[in-house]
Order: sequence, then C-alpha cells, then structure tokens
Amino acid sequence: MASLEERLEALLALHPKRIDLSLERIARLLERLGNPQERLPPVIHVAGTNGKGSVVAFLRAMLEASGKTAHVYTSPHLVRFNERIRLGAAGGGQLVDDTTLMDAIEAVREANAGEPITFFEITTAIAFKLFAERPADFALIEVGLGGRFDATNVIARPLASVVTSISLDHAEFLGTEIAEIAMEKAGILKAGAPAVIGRQDEHVMALLGLEAEAAHAVPFRHNQEWAAHGENARLVYQDEDGLLDLPLPRLLGQHQIDNAGTAVAALRAIGVDISAEAIGQGLREAQWPARLQRLSEGPLVASSPPGSEVWLDGGHNPSAGSVISAEMASLFDRAPKPLFLITGMLTTKDPHGFFSAFDSLTQYVFTVPIEGHAGFDPRELAARANEVGLPARSAPDVRTALQAIGDMATEPPRILICGSLYLAGQVLKENGPLPV
Repeated sequence: MASLEERLEALLALHPKRIDLSLERIARLLERLGNPQERLPPVIHVAGTNGKGSVVAFLRAMLEASGKTAHVYTSPHLVRFNERIRLGAAGGGQLVDDTTLMDAIEAVREANAGEPITFFEITTAIAFKLFAERPADFALIEVGLGGRFDATNVIARPLASVVTSISLDHAEFLGTEIAEIAMEKAGILKAGAPAVIGRQDEHVMALLGLEAEAAHAVPFRHNQEWAAHGENARLVYQDEDGLLDLPLPRLLGQHQIDNAGTAVAALRAIGVDISAEAIGQGLREAQWPARLQRLSEGPLVASSPPGSEVWLDGGHNPSAGSVISAEMASLFDRAPKPLFLITGMLTTKDPHGFFSAFDSLTQYVFTVPIEGHAGFDPRELAARANEVGLPARSAPDVRTALQAIGDMATEPPRILICGSLYLAGQVLKENGPLPV
C-alpha cells in the first residue's frame, strides 16, 4: 500500500507546473465531488502578502477560546503536509490524521480521473471534501497565492473576506506593480460580505476600497471603520461598537499587533458572539510556528554558541524583512547582542530587498541551501548580501553555520535563521518543536 508521502508525490505529477492560476480545473473536480465548497461551514476567507497565516491563527485561537469549532486550511506546511488541514472539534481542533487524509486523497484522486490539475488545486479539493463532511461552526480558509484565480476562490458566499498587508511578492504570477497585486488579492471580495482590510499603504487602501465598492462588499478598513494599536503593553482595539482593552498577542512584533487587530475586526464585522475575555485568551494562546519564534532547546540550539539566542522566521520578501529587522532592532535596544543571520532563499525572491532591511544591524550573514527546493546557490546568495553591504559567506548547512558563528563571535550572539518557510521547515524538522 502506498504511503502518505507516495500519494502526495503522485498528486504532484498531475500537472507539469506547481502553480498555474485558474479556477477551471478545480471547478470541474469539485463538481464531480458534489460541490463540497457549497456545504462548508460559514467561511472566513483570508488573502494578503504577509500576515494571512497569523490572522488565521488568531481567528482560530479566539473562536476556540469562546467554545466554537473551526476547520482551518493554510499553506504551505513546514514539516508535514497534515499541517495544512485542521479539523475543528470540541475542545480544540486537530491536524488531520494520516488515515483520514489518505482516504480523502484516494477519493479525490479517483474523481479527478488523471486529468491535469495542480497540487494546490487538488489538495484544496481534498480539504473542502473533509470540511463538508464534518460539522464545525466556521471554516477559516487561507488563500494560497493571489486571490482572484486562487483555487480557494470558488467560495461564492463567504461570511467575510479579509485582506492583510499587501506588498511585492510572487511577481512572476501577480505582477510587478503593487496595484496589480492588490487587484488580484481583492478578487476574493464578495457581494454582501464584510471586506475586512488590514493596514495598507494609503494608495493600496484607496484601491481596495474601490474594489470593495465594485464588488458590493461592505468595507471594514484599518484606521477608517476600525483601529488597533499597542499602548502601555496592551492592545487597544476600537470600532463604532466600542473599545476593547486587550492583552498583547503572544506572537511577537509590531506587525502582529496589526494582524491581531485584523482578526478581531473580522470577528466584530460578522457579529460573532464572542466575549472580550475569549478574544484576550485567544490573543495570548495563538501559535504560528516560524514567525519570530525563539528556539530554546533541541539539537540545533545545542550546537549554537553558549549563551546565544536562536530565532526562526520564514519571512522571505522585502516587506517581511522590514518587520523582522524592526523587531531585531527592538530586541537589541532592550538587550544588546551582536546579530548574525543564517539565510536561505528561493530563486524567485528578492534577496537585495530582503537583506537591505538588515543593513547596519547585522554583524555577519551565513547563507545556506534549501533542501528539495529551487533555492539560490549559497555562494550567489552571499554575493547578493555583499552587494548591499553585509559581510557574508556560504555554509553547507545550518549546523555548520551555527558552529562558524561560535568561532567568530566574541560575545553571546543573537542568531536569526530566516529567508524561507522551507528553510524554517528544515530547521523545525531537525531541531523541533514540530507544529501541532
């Protein structure tokens, strides 16, 4: 009998491209499956460049803190494919187990009958089939790429559509202009559903407002219909229904205050019955691995220099570089330590833009390969870091880079492993803890 990994590999072979944005193939398959997307629990649909996974994590934590159940679909995974599909249950959802997932894969593969379809499209159909067969109060669905032609956009009547921060990324699919990207993300906005818009550049916000109007969606925009900010170690949220004085989110960084506020706004926009206490509990308990995650133990951490801090973040575009570097600067202000980066990046990313955010903040960069993915050759990536003024050299792997930092550092360093979610997955697989 084929293993789960073998079945997933077989799905990859159904289309020559990893990404081929279209709704035709998934619509055909879903029709053969009886259109499970029409039988989902009420859907909160989340798009954006950065932050959408964090918003989904906050939404799930807050809903579960209030006693509600939520199915969750996110991508990509870090270590195991099962991370993409979480089945809601009383007392807290669980990642789909191997047996349930393999049964669903076989049923959907049989319905597809060998026709061309991308991996993300067929796995989205698998998730929708599983969600339609199991009751839950909500389904939290994260867009894979873009919005307008993303496989998840077969959802015709979401309870709410959410758009998080938009910036340049995936230019080969979404365009090289921020307006083009915003138009693609706005494709998830639907008539009659609140359009919950997170913090944006003012021009992007104006464009999204026009797109919401054109779609007959109800706008609920950051710093217009709602606002959220940190104040005196608290998160202050306000809209026309009143003010909430909440704890800061467990996830670190100013950007996570924005993401938490966006999640609160989504729940307020749909009028879900949830107390301020449950919202606060969800903010304190939300977990989303590889987003400014401090690694405190494990074999990789054990090989780092004595007294060092080891941080992990999967951010990979210039905007993510900016928010990550801002948090590293804040950490330095509170507890000065020399900063070293260990970085791997896919060849589709912008290393100049990412590294530029760390100029004058970083002592040294070590570049590493990304196993099983089309990443920059570490020597070329080191050269890109050099071009923006960061001293850098390549290393064969993260463990070797950690040891090299130990040889170089004259005091306990702060080490940030960053540049790719796939690299973050490698680190968690080797070091732990695994996502649950």
